[in-house]
Amino acid sequence: MAQPGQDAKFFQRGKIEELRAELQAAETKDKKFLKRKTALKKIVANITMGNDSWYTFSPYAEDRDCSDRNPLIRALAIRTMSYIPIPVVTDSLTEPLRHCLKDRDPYVRKTAAICVAKLYTADPRRAEKGGFVEMLRDLMLDGNATVVANAVAALSEIGDRHDGVIFKLNLATANKLLAALGESSEWGQIYILDTLLRYVPERHADAELMAERIIVQLQHANSAVVLTTIKALLYLMNYMENKKLIDYCCKKMGPPLVTLLSSGPEVQYVALRNILLIIQRRPAVLKNDVKVFFCKYNDPIYVKLAKLEIMYRLARAENATEVLAELQEYASEVDVDFVRKAVRSIGRLAIKVEAGADNCIQALLSLVDTKVSYVVQEAVIVIKDIFRRYPGKYEGIIPKLCENLDLLDEPESKAAMVWILGQFSDRIDNADELLDDLLYTFLDESVEVQLALLTAAVKLFIYKSKLDSTKTLVHKVLKWATENVDNPDLRDRGFMYWRMLAVNPTVAGSIVLAEKPAITTDSDRMDRGALDQLLLHTGTLGSIYHKNPETFIRNAAGKALVDSPALNPHSRAAIVPLPRPQLPPASINIPGPGPSEPNNNSGPENADPVTKPAPPIPSSPIVSKVTTASSDDEDDEDDGPPVGGDPYSNLDGAFGNYLQDEPRPMGAGNQQARGHADLDDLLF
Repeated sequence: MAQPGQDAKFFQRGKIEELRAELQAAETKDKKFLKRKTALKKIVANITMGNDSWYTFSPYAEDRDCSDRNPLIRALAIRTMSYIPIPVVTDSLTEPLRHCLKDRDPYVRKTAAICVAKLYTADPRRAEKGGFVEMLRDLMLDGNATVVANAVAALSEIGDRHDGVIFKLNLATANKLLAALGESSEWGQIYILDTLLRYVPERHADAELMAERIIVQLQHANSAVVLTTIKALLYLMNYMENKKLIDYCCKKMGPPLVTLLSSGPEVQYVALRNILLIIQRRPAVLKNDVKVFFCKYNDPIYVKLAKLEIMYRLARAENATEVLAELQEYASEVDVDFVRKAVRSIGRLAIKVEAGADNCIQALLSLVDTKVSYVVQEAVIVIKDIFRRYPGKYEGIIPKLCENLDLLDEPESKAAMVWILGQFSDRIDNADELLDDLLYTFLDESVEVQLALLTAAVKLFIYKSKLDSTKTLVHKVLKWATENVDNPDLRDRGFMYWRMLAVNPTVAGSIVLAEKPAITTDSDRMDRGALDQLLLHTGTLGSIYHKNPETFIRNAAGKALVDSPALNPHSRAAIVPLPRPQLPPASINIPGPGPSEPNNNSGPENADPVTKPAPPIPSSPIVSKVTTASSDDEDDEDDGPPVGGDPYSNLDGAFGNYLQDEPRPMGAGNQQARGHADLDDLLF
């Protein structure tokens, strides 16, 4: 073994020709490989110093190792060459790679399959012109399961590129892959299961048979295999019509997901983020397992927050009491963010489950009695929403809230309390005094609070227009809003209120005090099309961020459900179109002197749409063509049309950003559109 410091002599810059000659000379009379080791050390030292010496490897690797008798040497040589993305090595890689893809040893073939993906990344045009994509397609029918898995992995990597070939499966190829599933390694199973999403069933029976064949993989010990299997099942359910089989699949998916929660916190968080998507699309999967998501004392905060969101989504009338008791326990924790989220969840539970609203109000009042500032402020915020959800039912608790005005120091809680004072100023005897106290710092408050104070003052004046104190107060606020404030929204609202009150106070009252629409938690729901898209990325970073990979990964291709006769109507209605980018034509005509070339695109023989001008990277033949048609089958327990936006578009929502939790108005159209689907959806 070399002593420390003895290799310093190799760190001398040398010319590529000299290093190459020394490496070739070491091939003769070098039984113990000493000369070869010395030459390689010099090359590695030059590379470390920034001297590009990769060129010395290519002839050596091509001439010797790629044709070595030992299959391990052949595989290592072709792999090493494919990992050097420089033109001289890529030029030398083509023929050895072609031979290795047809090698008699499966280890060499499976290594060469991955090398095709590397070659495609370095030079897509060379990979397609050389026919390597077609050779990968042939390897999918190889007799060795490992070779099949690697060919599938390489084709998937190529197909996932924004500018890659379109990779689809037909039924025969999908069945071949399923036959190799049992003999593959766990990572090979992941590749094969993930590739099944490229198969578009044309008949319900095809999707149902395929689901029955892969459902056994839910028992696998590898969490990645489990999540990929769930992803494939959720995809196939869109093309199934057998309700009993769909219910059976949902029932089978629950225990493996629960088992993932016994892993480490990192795996738990990945599972929880995926579960949050799954239960929105298939609530039946975990509808009876809300207790599993109760937080443990030693859970990290990010796991606790993720569990809290799932608890709320699984809550319904039958388990509302248990969930409320658990949330009350969390409200006494020491972590401020967790306590805030727990208090907010109690209010959301009251809005979602009407049967448990009374108990939730009592719980919130007991939290207000603690006089803890951040607890009281969160309680005030959610109580404002409860007043709107159940008008005329809980206004008796307003005096209790007014006693804690001094504890409110955050804009959102202040604005909520000001809204309460203005909305119910006809029932609060000293509303003018309370608002006058809050107006002392009007010019120093945030815009949110200023807008609330302005509207509350106008409401107070409309309710109690005969009081001199009220007239003075509203005049003072309007003057500040129109003369002393730079914010255009606040100033414009001030002018609008002033003119309405000056022209016709009665009309102003009918506008400002108009009946507010009832609110619900519908906005917590993710858009159906976006949800279907995200479920195609179950078990990936996209499912953790709740964002499509193409939004944060360069050159990633988007995924979406593909229409077919077997696709159920609800899924078809929510399909998100994914137009493939239009690449420039292969040939570019530049006007100027030179020989004129015939125009090949003008003849009638080119009218066939298949022979349109090709993109600059020639398109490799598709593995199999899939036709699209209309579908006619009903979804299982799906909800109706999508409601609201994507409340998870911001990753910060998992770490205490409560702006997304605010309930939104529920229009009459929403209620009619949902129809009978609400009966099976736990989210309502």
